[in-house]
Amino acid sequence: MLAGARRRIERVLPRGPGDVLRQLSLFALAYACYEVVRGIVATSGRLPFSDATRIIDLERRLGVFIEPEIQRWVMRHAHWLLLVCDWSYINAHFLLTTAALIFIYLRRNDSFYFVRNMFMVAMAIALVGYTVYPTAPPWLMPQWGFTNSIGQFTGVDTQRGLASLLVNPYAAVPSMHVCIALITALPMVALVRSRLASVLWALYPPFVVLVVLVTANHYLTDIALGALTAGVSALLAGQLLARARPEVWAFRLQPSRQTVSASRSSA
Repeated sequence: MLAGARRRIERVLPRGPGDVLRQLSLFALAYACYEVVRGIVATSGRLPFSDATRIIDLERRLGVFIEPEIQRWVMRHAHWLLLVCDWSYINAHFLLTTAALIFIYLRRNDSFYFVRNMFMVAMAIALVGYTVYPTAPPWLMPQWGFTNSIGQFTGVDTQRGLASLLVNPYAAVPSMHVCIALITALPMVALVRSRLASVLWALYPPFVVLVVLVTANHYLTDIALGALTAGVSALLAGQLLARARPEVWAFRLQPSRQTVSASRSSA
């Protein structure tokens, strides 16, 4: 019975339960680092608001400070879209990212480690940004015309209680919502077989950009830096890490012979 159960597990998990635990440990470590940075930034006083003001001043000089107008227009003329964006900001980021990672791990395992490496590199870059340049998001700058739509949607004060213990309110630069949307969606576009699914995943990053603007969680500067972080992460994962271990860390559209032979031998 135990041998049969083990074989069934091996059929579901491409590299066995030990590998699953290793991947979960890596993501848990990344989250622990995030918590450490959150604690450091929480003691930075007025610095996040000064940094946010610098971003606003830069965008005003460039003539691209349009975030308040975007949010106000949606709140006045498309309240349904505001509700969709509020819900998506809270739920879709976690649910879709988790679902995509599980799908890639179980069904396109040869490509999972490249995607994971992008995540790890992106998180490392983001943690440096959050530490060096802690920035208050737009919703914490109501004097510039922003509204905390997430707080109104949930009725929860994100600066107090349990929410303040789980979320770093000053993690605006870069936008990891946009970064993770890109490093999740673009591999999925290449890996899914359905044309409809491919199109929907291609539309996901632009939708996330709309969500973070409408909910006043990021500036255009954050969005641009989030996209840049995704690009740098893909470059490092492909040109540096994948070359170090091409048999494991390279991105593949088809299973390698090693994986196919391993799956046949375990069947």
